[in-house]
Amino acid sequence: MSEVTRILSAVALGDPQAASQLLPLVYDELRKLAKQRLAQQTPGQTLEPTALVHEAYLRLVGDPHGGDWDSRGHFFAAAAEAMRRILVENARRKGRRKHGAGLQRRDLDDATWVAGPEVEEDLLALDGALTKLAAAYPQAAQLVQLRYFAGLPIPEAAKALGISSRTADRLWAFARVWLLREIDGDVPNGQPS
Repeated sequence: MSEVTRILSAVALGDPQAASQLLPLVYDELRKLAKQRLAQQTPGQTLEPTALVHEAYLRLVGDPHGGDWDSRGHFFAAAAEAMRRILVENARRKGRRKHGAGLQRRDLDDATWVAGPEVEEDLLALDGALTKLAAAYPQAAQLVQLRYFAGLPIPEAAKALGISSRTADRLWAFARVWLLREIDGDVPNGQPS
């Protein structure tokens, strides 16, 4: 049993000191994941990697119904889901008229657009498609979350899901096509092998 898994078990049992021991062990990896996710966002993003990590961590450790992680992979899957939800909430908040929805910044010296809504719209479209994928093919949706939001490579994601790497490869290919069809408006057909 790894140190992270041992501490996760202690957190699940309600040990108040375990949560403070967990953060130093996972902080660098969570920060790296947050930085990767935010790099794909619109320039001028107001959410910083540190804030994303802290918010995700608080949601994970502070949730009385969560925190029952059986492995390091399971914890990072939960972290990926928390980061996804935070980014989607942030994109939705920015999409409200009160927060400048539809308005774009312009450099006073240059006529090119500095920031646009494309990435937020893409994230919201991905979230909607991922929710539909989860309803039809939950394991495929979990794999997408582990790969896209947690940044896990296929072998680690497969291990976290308890499937072989070959199965994860096939499921990843299926999920990518399914999501692309869903986002582009085509009706998805076929199912994972």
